[in-house]
Amino acid sequence: MAIRRLRYYSSVLTLGLLLLFTPLAQATIQVSFTESAPKDRFSIRNTGSCTLTQLTLTIDLSSSVGKLIFDTTDSGAGVEVFQPFEVREGEIQLISAQTVGDGDSALVLRIPTLAADSRVSFTIDVDDTLPQSELGNIRVTDAEIAQSRLQVETPTQAAVSALFGNDSSATAVLAPCPA
Repeated sequence: MAIRRLRYYSSVLTLGLLLLFTPLAQATIQVSFTESAPKDRFSIRNTGSCTLTQLTLTIDLSSSVGKLIFDTTDSGAGVEVFQPFEVREGEIQLISAQTVGDGDSALVLRIPTLAADSRVSFTIDVDDTLPQSELGNIRVTDAEIAQSRLQVETPTQAAVSALFGNDSSATAVLAPCPA
């Protein structure tokens, strides 16, 4: 009887430890900014373990160190070179407006489906509005995009925010993947 109880408790303990130390499949979105002339690029990668659907992403540059804006026309707030919003890879829908306005500092996107370890990307021109900047207003340094905000949400998961760092990327860790 004592041996049977010992085996039972040993099995329960083993199962408990296994559940405790088994990593949950995580849903994670990483957005990276790449300064490039004439078009700057934002890449959105699902670095998590599950396919995500109906993602809504907000990229808000208003709190950036470089006081960044989108430069989409030849007149207005931007400097010299301009580029409108253009999807480069995957399916992305701009839902904040018909177009990104010149001088806007935020945009909202919808991505219908983003499989694990896949990415989508878009190009647009980003300028800083600092009176004095390291590379001039036309080019953005990694430090200038720092403190920009990324917000990610899905129909089944609450919004999660992350800040861009000095490496020009932001990572939003969502709830564990749906079972």
